[in-house]
Amino acid sequence: MSVVEALYIFDEHNIPLLEHTYTGRPPPGSTILPLYLQHPSPQPSLIYLPNTTPPTLLYSIIQDRLLYLSPCSTDTEPLQVLEFLHRVADALEDFLGSPLLASKIEGNYDVVAQLLSEMVDGGVINCTEPNALRDVVEAPSFMKSILGGVGLPSTTPSPLNPSNTTFSLSSRPSLPRPIANLNNASPVPWRRANVRHTSNELYVDIVETLHITLSPSGRPLSALSHGTIAFTAKVSGVPDLLLHLSCPGGIANTVALPVFHPCVRLNRWKERPGELSFVPPDGRFVLAGYEVDLLGSSALDAFSTATKGAAGPRLNVPATATVIPSLGPTGADFEVRLTLNPRFMGKAKAPSPLPSATGSSFPRTGGLGRGIGGSAGFGSQGTTASPSIEELVVHVPLPVGVRNVAELRVTKGPGDAGYTAGDRCIEWRISAREVGMLMAGDRGTGLGAVASMRGTVVSAGVDEDGDGGGSGGAGELSNPYDYDDDTASSYQAPEVSPPKKEGPEADARRVRQNKVLMPSCATVSFSVKGWLASGIRVESLMVDQKKSKGLGAGVTPYKGVKYLCVSRKGVESRC
Repeated sequence: MSVVEALYIFDEHNIPLLEHTYTGRPPPGSTILPLYLQHPSPQPSLIYLPNTTPPTLLYSIIQDRLLYLSPCSTDTEPLQVLEFLHRVADALEDFLGSPLLASKIEGNYDVVAQLLSEMVDGGVINCTEPNALRDVVEAPSFMKSILGGVGLPSTTPSPLNPSNTTFSLSSRPSLPRPIANLNNASPVPWRRANVRHTSNELYVDIVETLHITLSPSGRPLSALSHGTIAFTAKVSGVPDLLLHLSCPGGIANTVALPVFHPCVRLNRWKERPGELSFVPPDGRFVLAGYEVDLLGSSALDAFSTATKGAAGPRLNVPATATVIPSLGPTGADFEVRLTLNPRFMGKAKAPSPLPSATGSSFPRTGGLGRGIGGSAGFGSQGTTASPSIEELVVHVPLPVGVRNVAELRVTKGPGDAGYTAGDRCIEWRISAREVGMLMAGDRGTGLGAVASMRGTVVSAGVDEDGDGGGSGGAGELSNPYDYDDDTASSYQAPEVSPPKKEGPEADARRVRQNKVLMPSCATVSFSVKGWLASGIRVESLMVDQKKSKGLGAGVTPYKGVKYLCVSRKGVESRC
C-alpha cells in the first residue's frame, strides 16, 4: 500500500506556499527543493535522492505553474502517488476556483488544510472525489471573506452563547457541519448527497488530439488519436445512465488502452464493448479516455517492400503542409504548400438553435459547448454532417545556422507569415474567416484548397544583401565587432575592384551550403468541429428509470453531444 508522507507546494518562483506532513519525519521542503532543481529541466516525475537520510523517492508534478512535491522513504506504487498529486491539484482548483493561483492558496489555508486532511488519513490515501469532499469540507464563501476582512463576524454565533457577537469570533475556526449531514452522506462516494437541479441536463463532449507523421511522399508513418470523453451531469437525485458508443470498425477493434472513471461498471464494458453503465458524479468530470491507432493493426504489413505505395494506409487528414526546399539559383529559397481537405468546408450558414431532445435521441453538433465551460465558445458552423476547420497555424522550424528569412511572403492564399529569430521558427497563421473564404473558393471542384508561402534563408555568415564577409557557408559566423584602428578614411582608401563573376561551380557550392539551412519538416495546428478522426460517435444516452432515484416521474433530461478534433503541431510532414 502506498504511503504519502508529506506534500509540499511551491509557486512559479519556487517560493514555498504550503508544507503538510502526514506521517513519519520526511526531509523538509527547504532540503528537497534544491535537490529537485539540481536536475536539468524538464525534471522527471520520479527522482531518487540518495543523499538524504533516509534515501528518498521524490514525486513531482507541475500544474497551473505550481510545483507539487511528495517525498517518500519507502517503496510505493509510483502511479498512485502521482495520481494523488493530480487529484490534489484538481480538488484545490474545484474549491478555490480556476485558475489556481498562489494567492488563493494563501488566502484559504483553512480550506486547504481541511482538504488535505480528508484526502489522506495517516499517510494512506482516503478520499479524493470532489463531490464527496464537498460533503465534509466547507467551501470558501465570498461574503465570508469580505466580512472577515473588515473585522465583522464571518460565521454564525455559537448556539451555546448566542449573545457572543464580538470581533474575536471572526478568528475562530468555522463550526463543523451537523452530524446529521454526515449520516445522510450519499452511498455513492463520488456523488454528493441530496443533489437538486431546477433544469435536468446531460452533456457529452468528446475531444480527440491528433498525432500524425507523414513521409516526404505523403505516406503516413504513424497516426495516433488520443480521446477524452468529458461528461457533465446536472440531474437531481441519483441517476443511472447508459451511454452507447459506436464506430465503423467496432469499438473492440478500434479503442486501445481505455481508462475509466471509478463510476463506470467495468463488467458491462467487458461483456459489451461500447456500452458505459454508470452513476455520474454531480457536475463536470472525465468519464473515460482512450487511444486509437488510425493506421490499424495491418499498418506494419503495409510498409513492407512487397506492398505497393498505392496500397498503403490512407488517412482523412483535414490539413497538411509540405515543404519544397532548395529552390532558386543558389538553393536558398523554399516553399511551403498547405492543402485543405474539401470535406471540411462546414456549413455556409449557422444552424438553428438546438431543439429539446426527448427519449434516447439528442441533437449532434460540433465543438465543445455548454457541457465543458458553460458557453459555446467554438462557434456553431461545424456539424457532424458538415465539419469545419477552425484557425490554422503552420509552424516551420529552421536549423541553427539560419540567421534570418528574407522575402517571407504568402504567394497564394490568405494569412500572415512571420519569422521569430529566438525560436528559429516560421509561423503562418490563417484565421477561421480566411479558412472559410479559401474553402469557399474551392467549392465544387473537390480537389481541396491550396495555399503557399515562400521565403529565402540567410546564413549566419552572410549579409542579407548577399555581400557579407566569409564564404557564406552554414555555420561560419562573422563577428560584427571586428575592426581595424589603422584603417584609412574613405577618401584615402584604395579603389576596390568590382567582384568577379562567379561561374556554375560557385553556384553549385552555394546550393550545397544552403541545403543544410533548409527546413526539414512542417507542422499544422487546427481544430475541427463536428468530426473525430477515430470515427467514434455517441449512439444513445439513456436514463434507467427503474434504477434511478430522486429523478422524478416523467422527467426527461435534456441531452446533447459535441465533437472536437484538435491538432497542436500534431500533423507533421517531413521532407
